[in-house]
Amino acid sequence: MEADGKNLRRGWTTGTCAAAAAKAACLALVSGRFPALVEVTLPGGQRPGFALALEEIGDGFAKAGIIKDAGDDPDVTHGALIMSTVRRGPQGSGITFKAGPGVGTVTRPGLPLPPGEPSINPVPRKMIAAAIAEVRGAERDFEVEVSVADGEKIAEKTLNGRLGIVGGISILGTTGIVIPFSCSSWIHSIWRGIDVARAAGLDHVAGSTGAASEKAVQAHHGLPEIALLDMGDFVGGMLKYLRDHPVAKVTIAGGVAKMTKLSQGMLDVHSKQGLADLDALAGVAAKAGANGDLVAAIAGANTVSQAFSLAAVAGLPLGDRIAALAWETAAKALGDPQIALEILVFDREGQLVGRTPFKPSDHSTPFDGG
Repeated sequence: MEADGKNLRRGWTTGTCAAAAAKAACLALVSGRFPALVEVTLPGGQRPGFALALEEIGDGFAKAGIIKDAGDDPDVTHGALIMSTVRRGPQGSGITFKAGPGVGTVTRPGLPLPPGEPSINPVPRKMIAAAIAEVRGAERDFEVEVSVADGEKIAEKTLNGRLGIVGGISILGTTGIVIPFSCSSWIHSIWRGIDVARAAGLDHVAGSTGAASEKAVQAHHGLPEIALLDMGDFVGGMLKYLRDHPVAKVTIAGGVAKMTKLSQGMLDVHSKQGLADLDALAGVAAKAGANGDLVAAIAGANTVSQAFSLAAVAGLPLGDRIAALAWETAAKALGDPQIALEILVFDREGQLVGRTPFKPSDHSTPFDGG
């Protein structure tokens, strides 16, 4: 992969590391020796090899650890020590899983695992079971305890707490490979947030582009934390999942710059996808009644925030116009008349500067920007 002219190196998920560590520990448990290199098979058939960073054999157990390498992805678990401790289980028990220090436990419904289970996701569980089968074939009565050094501290940088996963991080991965800057884990966390909110019976969720807009929308509607979705730049990723997993009311909240980009048809509002079009914003202002001088000033503004400030001084309700256009973009992506959609636009101080109230997201009444 390349980004900005740089070759980007892929990495390995926590699930891959846990599976490789489990295989090495199982080998040591049955033979008394750890391998110099351990290979595992990924869901796509690839077989990466790993060196061990930790080896320990004790009374009835073996433990191996692997340093997670996320490649060039800015992953919070990059460099973490992922460990698997393997013990023999009762006859007929199969592969059982336990959350060791630094691995979370599920406490809320709506996730791929029921409450009370260690947060070792289904695909990593299958990978671990397959890795042990490579060692012992049909003999599969083992307990696998996965732990992560400093996992509780790392989890503070994730959304696990909001999802009801307590005590550490989750062991994740669907392909076993980390693709740099794919943002897959972020989008999946949005989806899991929707699942948890639905399982809790909530009829209203709010996706926010950042911490300031999240705080503002929570105060505006008095929402519980479980209703808040850290949508970030991925408006489209959230809406497309809601289309198939509906909630009665959906609020999209964001600052003036990102909501302007949404109003201009961008469902990924990250800066790498381009800046907001100030000429187009000036055109919206003109349709809203701005005079020629204000239109020119907005077109020549340094930032969207400055453009909004100019409009505010002139008493022009630019935020409401942007909210209405943003609603059109979002409603088209959502496309479900059973879901009521609302757009809230906030300034940097968390003040509401634009709103389109809840209405069915069937995209039946186009707004012309005037």
